[in-house]
Amino acid sequence: MRLSRATACLILSASGASAAEPVPLASHRAVYDLSLAQSGGTRAVESARGRIVIDFSGDACKGYTMQTRQVTVLESGETGSRISDLRNTTFESADGRSYRFKVSTLLNGTPGQSVDGTAETVADALKVRLKEPKRDGFQASGEVLFPTVHMRRLIAAAREGRTTLSVKVYDGTDDGRKVYDTLAVIGRPATTASVKEGAPQEGAVGEVAAKPKADRDKPLREGEMAGMTHWPVTLSYFTAGEGERTPIYVLTFDLYENGVSGNLRLDYGEFAVAGNLSRLDKLPAATDCKS
Repeated sequence: MRLSRATACLILSASGASAAEPVPLASHRAVYDLSLAQSGGTRAVESARGRIVIDFSGDACKGYTMQTRQVTVLESGETGSRISDLRNTTFESADGRSYRFKVSTLLNGTPGQSVDGTAETVADALKVRLKEPKRDGFQASGEVLFPTVHMRRLIAAAREGRTTLSVKVYDGTDDGRKVYDTLAVIGRPATTASVKEGAPQEGAVGEVAAKPKADRDKPLREGEMAGMTHWPVTLSYFTAGEGERTPIYVLTFDLYENGVSGNLRLDYGEFAVAGNLSRLDKLPAATDCKS
């Protein structure tokens, strides 16, 4: 099971985003409790549980660091129990041009493939150098965004009232050699305080969806988060290529304007898991670039 670095960013002075209005991202620690949302296919998942923990910190001067861990336990009558443990550490420069990443996985306690490398964007091209799984490198032409720049671009698009954003993204996951085509569909802005209990809320794809349960994402209904603008987003990841394609996976979430995310759902095709934000800790604010 794969957790995209962009999901983890859900969570700068905008270079490539919106020069007129900066997109600051909040340093924070978020804990999401996972549960099975949907299952189907020939080898149906009968239950799922787990947790995602995200530590995001940094500023528009020194760049952004994120540590992510996702532990998921899937139960199936046909395949038995499967425990995956994914750990991801990244650093992205403040200007969004360089990126360091390290990913490790355990499956039922057995180490899986590790990915370790660096990437940079130069003159409308992406250059990647890998240390693991083997020393290698590759290039991709055209504009490719790293995850934090992608999230800033997405927030800027939402602020401007745009309903879609289609860009290429590189996050270093899987084998470290994949660039993804992404399509984000953005719904209407709202605040938690403005949504009446039990009232329907328009989804990111224009459908009417039920308001999240009252006990879900409780930290987002308290303090400054309760009055903060957010947008429902459906973010699809595709293998790079031409023509009509089926997404590798689809993320749906409420994107808050400080980068925090709620109402999380990760759809892998044959099954989907929901993430309930059970804890949100605010970390020290970003430093002043002038100091």
